[in-house]
Amino acid sequence: MARITKPLTHTEVKQAKPKNKEFNLVDGSGLALRIKPNGSKLWLFNYVRPYTKKRTSLSFGSFPEVSLAEARDKRKVARELLARDIDPKEHRDEQSRLKDIAHNNTLEYIAAKWLEVKKTTVSADHAIDTWRSLELHLFPTLGKIPIHKITAVKTIEVIEPIAASGSLETVKRLCQRINEIMVYAVNSGIISSNPLAGFRNAFQHPKKQHLPTLEPSQLPTLMATLSQASIKITTRCLIEWQLHTMVRPSEAAGTRWDEIDFDNSLWNIPAERMKTKKAHTLPLTPQSLALLEVMNAISSKSEFIFPSDRNIRKHSHPQTANTALKRMGFDKKLVAHGMRSMASTALNEQGFDGDVIEAALAHVGKNEVRNAYNRTDYLERRKPVMIWWSEYIEKASTGNLSVASKKGLQLVNHG
Repeated sequence: MARITKPLTHTEVKQAKPKNKEFNLVDGSGLALRIKPNGSKLWLFNYVRPYTKKRTSLSFGSFPEVSLAEARDKRKVARELLARDIDPKEHRDEQSRLKDIAHNNTLEYIAAKWLEVKKTTVSADHAIDTWRSLELHLFPTLGKIPIHKITAVKTIEVIEPIAASGSLETVKRLCQRINEIMVYAVNSGIISSNPLAGFRNAFQHPKKQHLPTLEPSQLPTLMATLSQASIKITTRCLIEWQLHTMVRPSEAAGTRWDEIDFDNSLWNIPAERMKTKKAHTLPLTPQSLALLEVMNAISSKSEFIFPSDRNIRKHSHPQTANTALKRMGFDKKLVAHGMRSMASTALNEQGFDGDVIEAALAHVGKNEVRNAYNRTDYLERRKPVMIWWSEYIEKASTGNLSVASKKGLQLVNHG
């Protein structure tokens, strides 16, 4: 007949006295209390390991820190694991390892890994701005917190003051970015679910506003103001360069000499510098080439056509043109990016093919086959479009100093 083990009582456990040698008080089903000569009492679970069939023991902690009832709960969990051929000790070690990893996976650490992936789809300037916004608004409070402990409540508390200040566009971007980080963490198996899904609705949505721009009919006003503005020649050339080429501010500011194919009058922008992450080749008009001739005397020793004032090894800041336009009186009337809209309006009003205009602006649609066609066959069709636009700008500059015009070039060279 099998021996029946009488379960321990709390009193027995509490009053058990040490002996010269350590001994066990057995509770049954593998659970025992080991009492050492120094008086310490340790809960042990004795079991046979799955597969190897070797006997071993697993510590559940010391009494009284772990009570009899808690030790029995741990025994129940261990036996349930054994019933599924899972070694309780290996399971505990794995859970401890995962917990350590989780605590090391802070929001800032995971955000850095997320950004490395995102960099493949955005421009370098956009990636830098993204990281700066996280450093400024989120990392001071949430950066060192393990990502699995980030909650909607904590995040809302951090972003609420920004919303209260009326910076709703900043709120929108922060919500979008931290949500993307969380989705990355889920997809990487770091957390099981996104605790911030939908939390964006806790804040007001900013009113959709189009970037400030001018009507094509107002271009003479812009050119007149630009000709009289007290700004550096590099900044003036940068603004005109962006105006003639219809590129984005960051693409214009980072223009490199080695991207210019003078033999074929082409500008080849590599994919990593484009917002769309697709290489863009655009025809250069005589006016655009005249701007390069002016800049050659200024920046020929730099890699960049429009170098920074402080360091010729760096290019002008993408916001340089915006800052200049604001000082020239165009605050809330025109931003550098808005010059692309002005060009698009003028070209569409002139009746040019819409697909050719979109290709000139390096807009990417969802049809990959069509996009590839736009970048190749449309190159020749874009040349007359670019020439018309540059001549349109030059006509709008009549009576004023345009650096891109022959008259302007002579004045600059002799001045």
